[in-house]
Amino acid sequence: MKISGAIFDMDGTLTDSMFIWMELGSRYLVSYGITPRENLLEEIKALTMWDTIDYIKREYGIHQTNDEIYRRIESLLWPMYRDEVLPKDGVFLLLDRLRERGVKMAVASATDKHIVEMVLEKTGLLGYFSEVFTCSSVGAGKDVPLIYEKALDSLGTPKEETAVFEDALYALTTAKNAGFPVVGVYDTSAEKDRSVIEELSDFYITDYKKDYLFF
Repeated sequence: MKISGAIFDMDGTLTDSMFIWMELGSRYLVSYGITPRENLLEEIKALTMWDTIDYIKREYGIHQTNDEIYRRIESLLWPMYRDEVLPKDGVFLLLDRLRERGVKMAVASATDKHIVEMVLEKTGLLGYFSEVFTCSSVGAGKDVPLIYEKALDSLGTPKEETAVFEDALYALTTAKNAGFPVVGVYDTSAEKDRSVIEELSDFYITDYKKDYLFF
C-alpha cells in the first residue's frame, strides 16, 4: 500500500484500551445504583463524551448537570488510562517503518485530548505524531468525517495516499465513504464485526508483528 500520510485512532488501534469503554458506562451507572441495559455499549460507542452524557441523562433519568457527570466519568477514566493501558503488541514496528519512509502521521481519537496525550506520552507513542485531533476538539463524532478531514489538512498529504487506521466498523465506514483508504486493525472488542471490517478495509491488520511488513 503506497501511503504518504496516516491517521491513527488510539483506543483499540494504537493501544489496548477498548476494555475501558466497554466498562465505563456500566461502571458509572452502577456507582449510582443503576443497572445498565445490555445494549448500553452499542448505544454509546459512536458518541462523543458530551453526547454520551446527554444520552445517559435522557435514558437513565440522571439529574446531575453535564459538568457533574463529566467530572465523575473522568474520575473513573483517568486512573484506568494512567495505570492499565499499554500499546498494542507490535505497533512500534509499524510506526518505525512508516517514520523511516517519511510518512506523516496524526492521531484522531474519540477520547478527550488531555487523556490521549497523557496515554501517548506515557507509552512512548506521542513522538510519532505531528498532531492529535479528538472528536471533542473538532465538535463532531466519527459518524461524520470531520475529524479525518481536519487531520488530513494538518498533514498536507493527498487524501488518496492518506490511510485511516481504525478498529471500529462505524469509524472505518465513515472514513471509507469520505474517500480515504482504510486499514482495519483487529481488536477483540470488534470481533462480531470482523468479517465486515475485513471486507471493507483496503488492508486488514490481524497482528502488527507480521503485517507491518506490508507497508
